[in-house]
Amino acid sequence: MITVASIVEGDGEVLALPVLLRRLQVWRTPEVQADILRPIRVRRDQFLNKESEFNRHLQLAAAKCGESGWILILMDADDDCPADKGAEVLKRATELAPHRRLGVVFANREYEAWFIAASSSLHGRRGFESRADDEQVDPESPRNAKGWINDRLVDGTYGETTDQPAFSHVFDLELAHHRSRSFRKLCDEWTKHAFALES
Repeated sequence: MITVASIVEGDGEVLALPVLLRRLQVWRTPEVQADILRPIRVRRDQFLNKESEFNRHLQLAAAKCGESGWILILMDADDDCPADKGAEVLKRATELAPHRRLGVVFANREYEAWFIAASSSLHGRRGFESRADDEQVDPESPRNAKGWINDRLVDGTYGETTDQPAFSHVFDLELAHHRSRSFRKLCDEWTKHAFALES
């Protein structure tokens, strides 16, 4: 059994990430049992730019996951390079919590880019209508991924606390893995830490 304590920046991710991680557990490591805790929500700018906030939330996550668990930090990259920003945050986190396993993932642009990567699998879900040319779109290029999703909802508007967990429950993981580099990073982090903690 592994315990996962995560740090996220939005109310939508608080609800959606556990759904997604449970699906990754079944898909990638069905032999590994996981206790996925409710994510810790932070304000992105304060968490990343104020050392006291960064340390406080990191230590809270460390206490929650215990020695047998791991900490996942998941943020939107926005205009930052996901790889560079992730490496920077991982270095800082490792210095403050060397006693815990750590994973850092920055979704390229936004979490919703992973939905764009698998948009065809969302067709007909919650009023979402994919378009014929959607598969030609680089899923990590739209600056406003939430807006991209919203434009394809025929009824209502995109709600982070309702649609994000609902879409996380049904989008095609293999298709997103194929089309999104930052989603592959999340999958790799999951597999690496799940197997390391089980061994």
